[in-house]
Amino acid sequence: GGKAVGLTGRDGGMIRARQLKMQDAADPSKEVDVGQVGDIVSIDPSVVKALQDDAFIPVISPIGFGESNESYNINADLVAGKMAEILHAEKLVMMTNIPGVMDKSGNLLTDLTAREIDGLFADGTISGGMLPKISSALDAAKSGVNSVHIIDGRIEHSLLLEILTEQAFGTMIRSH
Repeated sequence: GGKAVGLTGRDGGMIRARQLKMQDAADPSKEVDVGQVGDIVSIDPSVVKALQDDAFIPVISPIGFGESNESYNINADLVAGKMAEILHAEKLVMMTNIPGVMDKSGNLLTDLTAREIDGLFADGTISGGMLPKISSALDAAKSGVNSVHIIDGRIEHSLLLEILTEQAFGTMIRSH
């Protein structure tokens, strides 16, 4: 029964971006051109708020626009986290293809605080492809989003199970 509306970050000037700059691994004094990959400069949530007010579900493609109207692809987890912060969301749900945050032994960590996540970064437990997702989740939690849920989208009804039951089906990161 929901009514979804597809958007990009260009629509309504929602996501202003700049080109992402990467340091050359071999020579840190040089920058590598990674193409049309961007980083968020600012987000204007007015289009999303207007759609929510009319009971539409905004589905946002993480494309931002630059100073000269160029398009930049932005990490979707980063956009989701920043959007949750700006909208003062109570919860942020990130669906992925893994059970959630795992410890070094491969066990699911179901309930974490921002402080505990900092420790998992420091000791190398969280690394690789999970870094942007967890960094975005952590930033959102530290910026007022009460809880961030990282859940396995491959499990049928995982969203309902995580949110509405006491049994953990993923990792919940609490703001405190």
